[in-house]
Amino acid sequence: MSEYEIDCEGIVSNEAYPPFKVQLASRVHRLPPYLFGRINTMLYEKRVLGHDVIDLGMGNPSDAPEEAVVDKLIDAARDPSNHGYSKSNGIRNLRREIALKYDRKYGVALDPDTEVMTCLGSKEGFSHMCLALMGPGDTAIVPAPFFPVHTHAVALASGNVIALEVANSDKFLSNIAYTCEHLYPRPKLLILCYPHRPSSVTVEPDFFVDVVKLAKKYSMMVISDFAYADVAFEGYQPPSFLAAPGASEVGVEFTTMSKGYNMAGWRVGFCCGNSEMIRGLGVIKGYYDYGMFQAIQIAAIVALRDTDQAVTEQARIYQKRRDVLCDGLKRLGWDITPPRAGMFVWAPIPEPWKSRMSTMDFAMMLLQQGDVAVSPGSGFGESGEGYLRMALVENEKRLRQAVRQIARCLEKAEKDYDGQTETAAAT
Repeated sequence: MSEYEIDCEGIVSNEAYPPFKVQLASRVHRLPPYLFGRINTMLYEKRVLGHDVIDLGMGNPSDAPEEAVVDKLIDAARDPSNHGYSKSNGIRNLRREIALKYDRKYGVALDPDTEVMTCLGSKEGFSHMCLALMGPGDTAIVPAPFFPVHTHAVALASGNVIALEVANSDKFLSNIAYTCEHLYPRPKLLILCYPHRPSSVTVEPDFFVDVVKLAKKYSMMVISDFAYADVAFEGYQPPSFLAAPGASEVGVEFTTMSKGYNMAGWRVGFCCGNSEMIRGLGVIKGYYDYGMFQAIQIAAIVALRDTDQAVTEQARIYQKRRDVLCDGLKRLGWDITPPRAGMFVWAPIPEPWKSRMSTMDFAMMLLQQGDVAVSPGSGFGESGEGYLRMALVENEKRLRQAVRQIARCLEKAEKDYDGQTETAAAT
């Protein structure tokens, strides 16, 4: 046998070769463990067994889009011309419509051709923007507790993350400045998220004025994740980063139709602002996708153009759910501050449970013994320890039931704990 011939018998029998091993890229190993895995596994197992679990864990809107939007989707899907590849930056009429919304709602003028881009959801757009901006050795500042994609997308782009506590806005800005002064190389990117996920912290317009000043002083780009732009309560209007003077010189803002429009599964997001950053995003998207299904884009135009009143009403629905959940937990003795915006309640675990067990264990107890699924705050970083995130995705009746089940669960757990303590003391 010549040196170029293959010993097929040896390959099949594995006599001459070690076991084959798949070697994943180092970027995969940089990702932290998925801390919600235990919750999701038990949730699935309990539902298979027939348990009626009330799921407040994931912020997955349960309400339907407006019928006119669905009807337009159906009509557009019947048109054969809409089934080909679409441009990755989105059809112009959709980009024009989001520009009109920014002008109408925030007084921000955007060029649909250079300052607006559609994305397959804001999460995809954010991740691809990080690929366009970040590389090995680059650092991004993110708010803590952090929404997972804000750190994971940076890690996948081979960048480093510095997480700064977001609860006090003035201190957050001060810590950004301190970090920029003392870190070399300086941070390349500042990631913001207001209304904040998961803690629901909100800011006023002057906050972004200071952000722009910091960005210019330290030559730092800004990404604003504005996912909850359309979900606010009691007259509060979340400000747009792009409304701050000079914001489009230093950064971009991502918005989505997932929340206020109940179109989460449609995956319609937008990136607006700095034209050069958007151009970079477009380069990455051009290599990764062929754009959004055109029928969805056409239906999204109808949603943006004709359903403002429905978006306002959806915010009222979330407000009523917020009140039901917060009032119920307060009656149980929980120290709850109702959020001004968003579709989550960020709830501190009450004593004595906070001193007895971790946030993950507390969340698992509510699921295992109370049939209520919540997100443990530790899944959003160390600063989330001691908190739960509860999504306002169930109707008011189900939320009241969730409160009753939590009450029964904790009452039983308290009796079990006291019994174990007495037994331990007796022995």
